[in-house]
Amino acid sequence: MAVVSPLTKEKAAPELRAVYEELPKKFGKMPAIFGLMAHRPNVLKNFLPLFGAIMNEGAVEARYKELAYLKTSLLNGCEY
Repeated sequence: MAVVSPLTKEKAAPELRAVYEELPKKFGKMPAIFGLMAHRPNVLKNFLPLFGAIMNEGAVEARYKELAYLKTSLLNGCEY
């Protein structure tokens, strides 16, 4: 099985520089999932607004949304 590692700021595409500066401010570090998406800069740049809308909008608190996707990962055997 192939292993894909998250990209560091130094290895990420130049157009992702702002992403690599802003996300650690929000999360305290660069979340690995976004570092993985950085292999495809267009995917990451288009995913972030969707992620923000899902996590920051609606009646359900973000912490419960986080628990829901962690539980879903567990139920699906995701080791990530």
